[in-house]
Amino acid sequence: MEESKAQEIHTWGAELRTILGLSGAAVGVRFLTDGEQPSEARALQQHRYCQALMRARRGESVLLDGEGIACPAAAAAFGFRPLPAGLQSGKGLIGFGIVADEAVGRRMFEAMPRLEPGQVRGLHLFPLEQAVDAPDVVVVEDEVEKLMWISLSYLHATGGARVSSSTAVLQATCVDSTIIPYLEGRLNQGYGCYGCRDATDLGTNETALGFPAAMLPDIVEHLEYLAQKAIPTSRSKQAWAALQTRNSYQAEVE
Repeated sequence: MEESKAQEIHTWGAELRTILGLSGAAVGVRFLTDGEQPSEARALQQHRYCQALMRARRGESVLLDGEGIACPAAAAAFGFRPLPAGLQSGKGLIGFGIVADEAVGRRMFEAMPRLEPGQVRGLHLFPLEQAVDAPDVVVVEDEVEKLMWISLSYLHATGGARVSSSTAVLQATCVDSTIIPYLEGRLNQGYGCYGCRDATDLGTNETALGFPAAMLPDIVEHLEYLAQKAIPTSRSKQAWAALQTRNSYQAEVE
């Protein structure tokens, strides 16, 4: 990637963090199809995808492939290996205490968006501010209010059409935030899931969204617009303060 393009991505990543006050970096995810091994990235072993994402959010450039990925559901979603029979049947989710009916669990996996086997050879995850290659998808994990502004900016970039999201409240980072944006070419946001909340530092008030990296410049452009008035006004909670003042006055006169 040309140095000027890399610098643009660095700038957009920094603006995302600054405008929204993100607690970590927005993460670029690149799908590797030819066995390429970026020299600056650390190859992970026995890591779930959500854990690789956590490390990139905290500033690392990492690689994850079919041998290194520890989560069998994510491995199947990325086409690295088949879904184990226990999960495919739905019985595995009963064992985790996630569903009470194996038919529900079975249907959740049947409907799981996934890549074709062998479609990608590996995943390169990195902070946008350190990008040396253009990502395919951008994933952001943070508080819901901060992600709301990204969704609004995406809505503006797509002409005002309502934003739809798809989730099974399962595989929130691998499927919901990465694979769906990649396959369907759109933003997708979920609620987090059992796995990523158990395996990473994702906070109870945080979740994740992802969008095609091609949308990054348009999203940042509208975030800059929102930062002029809408974001600071909403965060100031002036209307809430006025209500409290009015209620206090009414209580006094009564």
